[in-house]
Amino acid sequence: MKLHYLEIVTHDVDSVCSAYEMLQNVRFSNPDEMLGGARTTMLSDGSSVGVRAPLHEKETPVTRPYWHVEDIEKAIAEVERDGAEVALPPLDIPGKGKFAIFILGAVEQGFWQG
Repeated sequence: MKLHYLEIVTHDVDSVCSAYEMLQNVRFSNPDEMLGGARTTMLSDGSSVGVRAPLHEKETPVTRPYWHVEDIEKAIAEVERDGAEVALPPLDIPGKGKFAIFILGAVEQGFWQG
């Protein structure tokens, strides 16, 4: 099991990025529009963290892990059989891969292929 991307949705992007930069000795990028305006940083294990503001007024703050998978369609089908609600089916982000969001056990998480 490998974490590909950790998404943090917050109303205070700059403060969260500043705190992590100071505490973890990382640097966040400028906003990446392909990732909803997230400011991102790469970690030493190859995973990344993105911090962004909510995309609409109904989106609430959340910390959402995206697990790396080889076959996102198969992974989504398997968690759906286990009772997960698919909140966002697999979607391609050009140059970054495919991602999907599901809710299982009241926890939002996702898969990432690519």
